[in-house]
Amino acid sequence: MAKFTREEILAKVAAGESLEGADLCGADLSEADLQKADLRNANLTNANFSVADLRGAEIRNADLRGANLKGANLLGANLNDANLRGAILFGATLFGANLSRASLDGADLSYAILYGADLSGAKYDTHTKWSEDFDPEAAGAVDLKDYL
Repeated sequence: MAKFTREEILAKVAAGESLEGADLCGADLSEADLQKADLRNANLTNANFSVADLRGAEIRNADLRGANLKGANLLGANLNDANLRGAILFGATLFGANLSRASLDGADLSYAILYGADLSGAKYDTHTKWSEDFDPEAAGAVDLKDYL
């Protein structure tokens, strides 16, 4: 898979082109406008999406292990089956996002806005950080200890 520069990624998204399956490992897309980006099945490990606009983005089945999504706007984004192990989503807006069956073990969702998010079948562990007032099991998430 070809590697893309930040400018190439932004140009493709602006043109409505798909980045499905792209290797964007370690890409710096902080503060980028990625609204409705097609990032399905993409390798986004250790990518920086801090304060990025990912509203309505298709990110299902993507590998986001260790990604920085601090303060990102993921309103209505589809993260179904995404691997978010160890990802930083501190203060991210996930209102209405689809996180069903996502892997959230070790992820930091402190102060994330999760109202209306679909967490059905999302997996988390004791290292996953949530906002104090958020109950992941009530939202449909499953503690990995229940699989043991």
